[in-house]
Amino acid sequence: MPQSRRVGQGLTLPFAATTLRMVQDTVREPPMLIVDTHCHASPYWFEPVEILLDEMARNDVGKAVLIQARGFYDNSYLVECKRRFPGRFAVVVVVDTQAEDAPATLERWVEQGAGGIRLNPLARSPGDDPLAIWRKASDLGIAVSCLGTAREFGSPEFEELVRSLPDLSVVIEHLGGAEPGMPSPYEEYRKVLGLAKYPNTTMKVPGLGELCPRPIPFIQPFPFPNVPPLIEMAIDAFGPSRLMWGSDFPPVAQREGYRNSLRFPMEHVSFRSEEDKEWVFGKTAASVWKLGPG
Repeated sequence: MPQSRRVGQGLTLPFAATTLRMVQDTVREPPMLIVDTHCHASPYWFEPVEILLDEMARNDVGKAVLIQARGFYDNSYLVECKRRFPGRFAVVVVVDTQAEDAPATLERWVEQGAGGIRLNPLARSPGDDPLAIWRKASDLGIAVSCLGTAREFGSPEFEELVRSLPDLSVVIEHLGGAEPGMPSPYEEYRKVLGLAKYPNTTMKVPGLGELCPRPIPFIQPFPFPNVPPLIEMAIDAFGPSRLMWGSDFPPVAQREGYRNSLRFPMEHVSFRSEEDKEWVFGKTAASVWKLGPG
């Protein structure tokens, strides 16, 4: 059996080549930071966080925002997930906004690590100040992740709220309530995009399965032959530095699946540059949710 020729001080050629590859890997440019801004986790509904972490690892997603599901007022599991996996998660909680002590409850969750609250655009507090819960979020320096319909986001009431609280970071979920079958020229959606004139707003970009119906018969490898230009319209309105991708894990499994919710927008949305992609898929989220650069 032929012997490997020696190189230098006793290193064989195969070993030297392997070492060179290892050195090259260490100096290679770091991959783009990917942050998933819309994930749900629970031991009792959807999936536990370990399933999410597996999906993230398989798809090079570095960090995520855990969004509490509607009606879940016990946020302790999400807070514990953040403690268990330092640097990986931000947490958005839900509180009972009709309770008089909702602002105080929110403050307690923030003290435990929450970085945001989830509210409907038309949610109002009882008592003398209908915007009490919104003002509390602003005072605490946390973001509000807003779940609503295009009509709610485009309402004069919501626009006035956004305008009146310029220091509050308002994150519009699910591309402002966009959905399959929205009629062109998208007049209702354009009202939502009008909120881009307020610099305290940002918007979440979903997977294409939230915007396109599943074709029957199925088409592969790319199942959406007619993607409406809703994401491109959002890019034009907000700019990439105010957009952030969110998978909607795990409901996305009922649509195109986690991997495709990331891959399809990356490959099929008309981004102007790789830098624009970096903002939408990571840098915007890291800034808004205070997740750090890497």
